Amino acid sequence: MRKAVIPVAGLGTRFLPATKATPKEMLPVVDKPAIQYVVEEAVRAGLRDVLMITGRNKRPLEDHFDRVPFIEQTLEAKGDHQKLAAVREASSLADIHFVRQGDPKGLGHAVLRARSHVGDEPFAVLLGDDLIHEEDEVLATMTRVQEETGGSVVALMEVSPEEISAYGCADVVSVGSGDYVKVQGLVEKPEPGSAPSNLAVIGRYVLHPRIFDILEDTPPGRGGEIQLTDALQELAASQGEGAGVYGVIFRGRRFDTGDKLSYIKAVITIALERPELGDSLRDWLDDVKAPAL
Repeated sequence: MRKAVIPVAGLGTRFLPATKATPKEMLPVVDKPAIQYVVEEAVRAGLRDVLMITGRNKRPLEDHFDRVPFIEQTLEAKGDHQKLAAVREASSLADIHFVRQGDPKGLGHAVLRARSHVGDEPFAVLLGDDLIHEEDEVLATMTRVQEETGGSVVALMEVSPEEISAYGCADVVSVGSGDYVKVQGLVEKPEPGSAPSNLAVIGRYVLHPRIFDILEDTPPGRGGEIQLTDALQELAASQGEGAGVYGVIFRGRRFDTGDKLSYIKAVITIALERPELGDSLRDWLDDVKAPAL
């Protein structure tokens, strides 16, 4: 598997007014935009051909992953090689391509827009506002499961019953191997009390290209959008090449950088791990937690 698709066409309304003129994916997590962490995750998994599905007002993403000779020349002239390396890193991570989604018809439609680029091979989908901690990677396991089963693989995470209605939810059964499960069915944002499990589908997928044929015929579902969950539901019940959907249960650290509180947690967690920031930030947090005299 060589290719990754990253849908980034969302409007980021939960962060208005900060996202009025800045894509939500460009909000900084310490000193890098959130989207760069997602691309770095793909590259660590060996996926160096990255396609971003964009929309209007997403031009800053293209600029970020492009060269900026004036800035590079200025930093080189100043002898600031550390910042120079950081600036050049973004433009040398991978071969990054961009295509517009056009009409905002949902995640399934965004994935379908990648068909001509992906071709007839398995590929990964990484949602642009899901940040997985680099020490808790899941894509490598998902890739192995896809190779073993020949189907498609979703990342699952246990959430509380109160939270499950905000996610796609998986009905699963155990299989012989202990490190993945078989998905029998999927429900997009189930009503409270009706969810088949507490396993939520999070923003990592490894998909067989057969998904494109199914998405072509998938009608609009919840919210009037073409739901990737609906297409996976059909794939789970199908037979033949590329049939079956499997789940890898993720138990690491994951942040939704489209949610204000989760975004703040991501910034603090990553800053605490930085040698130049961690100790001072930890001291400050201890002071904040200390009761007022």
